[in-house]
Amino acid sequence: MNIHPSAIIQRNAKISDDVTVGPYSIINEGVEIGAGTQIASHVLIDVGTIIGKNCRIHHGAVLGTLPQDLKFEGEKTYLSVGDDTVIREYATLNRGTHWRGKTVVGNNCYIMIYSHVAHDCLLGDHVILANSANLAGHVEIGDYASIGGVVPVHQFVKIGAHSFIGGGFRVQMDVCPYALMGGYPLRTLGLNRIGLQRRGFSDETLQILEKTFRILFKSNLNTTQAIERIKAEVEPIPEVKNILDFIANSERGIIK
Repeated sequence: MNIHPSAIIQRNAKISDDVTVGPYSIINEGVEIGAGTQIASHVLIDVGTIIGKNCRIHHGAVLGTLPQDLKFEGEKTYLSVGDDTVIREYATLNRGTHWRGKTVVGNNCYIMIYSHVAHDCLLGDHVILANSANLAGHVEIGDYASIGGVVPVHQFVKIGAHSFIGGGFRVQMDVCPYALMGGYPLRTLGLNRIGLQRRGFSDETLQILEKTFRILFKSNLNTTQAIERIKAEVEPIPEVKNILDFIANSERGIIK
């Protein structure tokens, strides 16, 4: 291990041999850090934080501190960060409450400067939070979703996989998978076509998703009517099924 002499590390923290810890960083009890991870200067990693392999935790980040929830009563909870995830300067990630027991950030995520991940959030793999994105408690974000800068996300909101939310917009309801979001108030602008093309989605799949989105968001049908038409007229490829399952499981309703 390459640990700066000014770093403070509790004895029962489990740190792999090749982890780097910078000046004045603090690693508290019960922390686990995987191989190849680099911790910069003035980082605080608090009780119950588990960090995977090859992560990069930048200057001043704070991980695993108490949830900002008045119902929290000191129960033992966790923050889990997957492999190859980058957490930039001054980002804050709280551990969970009894509701989920943990806050989870997946593999290959990129959490930018001043972003906040609150208690009991669940982030999939390859999620991007741009500068000062702020997640309230219990937010769920699917794989490959991207959240723009200075975006507040309401508690219990679900953001679907491969969606893109532009900077500065407030997210108060659920966001459909594969959607491109923007505007005041926030609305579904269409399919996140560029993002999907970059990830190798076929032209045929994109055409089917475009048809699904036209029925769901561009027709005069309500959501229930749109779903019935999609089931009747659109080829049931896995991506369409993902959209229908997401809507069926939505508790706050989706943003149209």
